[in-house]
Amino acid sequence: MADGETVGDAIANAEVIIREWIETAMQRGQEIPEPKGKLIYA
Repeated sequence: MADGETVGDAIANAEVIIREWIETAMQRGQEIPEPKGKLIYA
């Protein structure tokens, strides 16, 4: 989960969290799922 003062800030913070999750999963030898497509938010 991520938040920010603006929508752009929240998206940027979410991207950081995603990168950190991938980095941690790789260090642990976990499988990283392939993206299945782009999510659309309402």
